Amino acid sequence: MTNDELFSLKDQVALITGGSGDIGMAIAMAYARAGAHIALHGRRADKLQTRRSAFASLPVRVEVFPADISKVATIRQLAHDVVATFGKVDILVNCAGINRRKPILEFTEAEYEEIMAVHVRAAFFLSQAIAPFMIAQGGGKIIHVGSATIRTGLADVSVYGMAKASLDALTRSMAVEWAEHNIQVNCLAPGFLMTEMTREGLWGHERRSKWLLDRIPMRRPGLPEEIAAAALLLASRGSSYLTGQTIYVDGGFAAGSKW
Repeated sequence: MTNDELFSLKDQVALITGGSGDIGMAIAMAYARAGAHIALHGRRADKLQTRRSAFASLPVRVEVFPADISKVATIRQLAHDVVATFGKVDILVNCAGINRRKPILEFTEAEYEEIMAVHVRAAFFLSQAIAPFMIAQGGGKIIHVGSATIRTGLADVSVYGMAKASLDALTRSMAVEWAEHNIQVNCLAPGFLMTEMTREGLWGHERRSKWLLDRIPMRRPGLPEEIAAAALLLASRGSSYLTGQTIYVDGGFAAGSKW
């Protein structure tokens, strides 16, 4: 098998939640360039349509699926709609996410429930809904998008960190249960990226950005395209013997830093 064949996704179907965000969009574009047809999910229909236009020059089918996946009924409907549209799902990327940066003592129950629902409930029940189709077709790939906060505790992101840590544990459970069906389940843990959401609040914050650059061995923010490259590996034949793993794409942040 050539390298091109090893990493080709030709004629596969990838469902990507959170596809209107920078990371989800970068993953979707990497998959489309590798030949996959794309089911792009997001909460806002207008933003999804804008994102969809970026694929116009590629010879793949791209459909958008706006939905609130904090609710189980909507999650199951999304799975049904994607399979009805494409006939199958070969790759599922659970990338949808939200965050609220605030101290633990100030969190409300509603904020807690919202974050856990979008990250954990959605990933669990969407995987549960898609897995039977993967089993019937002889296999598939499930990729959860976690965070460097799985391993490193940071102030003001407690619930987000809990939610991402849940994906780390869920990855192992799903990998063990579904290995016999040729479904590989892995988790990507991005570090601190330069995205639309972090440009001002994180990298534009003098104290936080200095703290990060002092602790990231590569001394720069990551790019969504660098997460997408790792996601391409996990979606391809190249990861056929790789399952149950959380892979940190973080410039060395989780490894440690110099004194």
